Amino acid sequence: MQALLILIGVAAVSAHLQELAFDGQKVFRVIPQHDEQVEIISSIGSNMQVDFWQPDSVTLVRPKMQVDFRVEADKSVEVEDLLKESGVEYRVLIDNLQAALDAQFDSKARIATHSYEKYNNWETIAAWTADIAAQNPNLVSRSVIGKTYEGRPMYLLKMGKSGTNKKAIFMDCGFHAREWISPAFCQWFVKEAVETYGKDTVMTTLLNHLDFYVLPVLNIDGYVYTWTNDRMWRKTRSKNAGSRCIGTDPNRNFNAGWCTIGASKSPCDSTYCGSAPESEKETKALADFIRKHLSTVKAYLTVHSYSQLLLFPYSYTYKLPPDYEELNSIARAASNQLASLYNTKYTYGPAAATIYPASGGSDDWAYDQGIKYSFTFELRDTGRYGFLLPESQIKPTCEETSLAVKYIANYVLEHLY
Repeated sequence: MQALLILIGVAAVSAHLQELAFDGQKVFRVIPQHDEQVEIISSIGSNMQVDFWQPDSVTLVRPKMQVDFRVEADKSVEVEDLLKESGVEYRVLIDNLQAALDAQFDSKARIATHSYEKYNNWETIAAWTADIAAQNPNLVSRSVIGKTYEGRPMYLLKMGKSGTNKKAIFMDCGFHAREWISPAFCQWFVKEAVETYGKDTVMTTLLNHLDFYVLPVLNIDGYVYTWTNDRMWRKTRSKNAGSRCIGTDPNRNFNAGWCTIGASKSPCDSTYCGSAPESEKETKALADFIRKHLSTVKAYLTVHSYSQLLLFPYSYTYKLPPDYEELNSIARAASNQLASLYNTKYTYGPAAATIYPASGGSDDWAYDQGIKYSFTFELRDTGRYGFLLPESQIKPTCEETSLAVKYIANYVLEHLY
């Protein structure tokens, strides 16, 4: 099937990307030094339209913590004056969010076909899942594990040579809608697997002896919304009973210390945990699939952005997991593998202690299901672009992350028996 090539100017793409204007919006980085300054940040979060990027909720802000947040254009001067008056250490990471949003697209012309070095919309990704399976029938198959709230099919790719009693690694991307580099990585990894099978010794061994389940986008409705309405949208798009506010944070919606810490019970908050564990169709579909395949799934990898982190359980408690020593050793070695290509430095460790506590996460849930090798990646960068990583960084980001994933997968394979 020959795809129609359509060249579209970046300005037209940007106009299509969101109906909300981000002109003049700023992203600040602050480092509160003590409790009084934390209170100032909390008051800014409570009284103005502030979107917390890192951490993802004002309630998680602590002294000495690096905090990134987005401020509406008409409030940015007021916020900056307040920070200056209060003596809070700060800098402006992004001076004009709209300009950064436009700049994430490197080419002045867009081609409406799938590309591994561009950000693809959902329709393009969905078509790609069918194409990659059709073109590689001996390595890739596609299935549907459920439907989203808005009725979109959730496509899952299974990669590996056919065999009996094979163990598997499950990897998902696109939990949070605005983290576009995440789905880009899942697509890249599938491409790398099929292109290097039979050529790269490690990948060939992995696909001969393991299956990979790859879910390119979990939060499809939210991802679509970031392309059509609001580039900064994070949650799902489900309606909440008794509230005008839409959506649930899918990574607070799993039955792992659900809604006990680092999550909100308010539907209007970006870290809303939902009405119950697995209240979202998307999270339930994922959990049901893994429960059904618990005897074979030996590793769970979930890919997010940003911060350059490789995390493992627990997030919902500061208590270290029973397998701490082994998981920490794997994370250290995988981070070293990742850094070997472009010298990109990752921080690694148990999530609550390494960044901040958060309950209801998929990695903690998978670990508590008995999947020992459960890891969360937070991809590039460390805040210069945040969620608006330019397309020029897709290739290097995916190349280096693939090294870490291959290391973890190879470790799992070597320790199966």
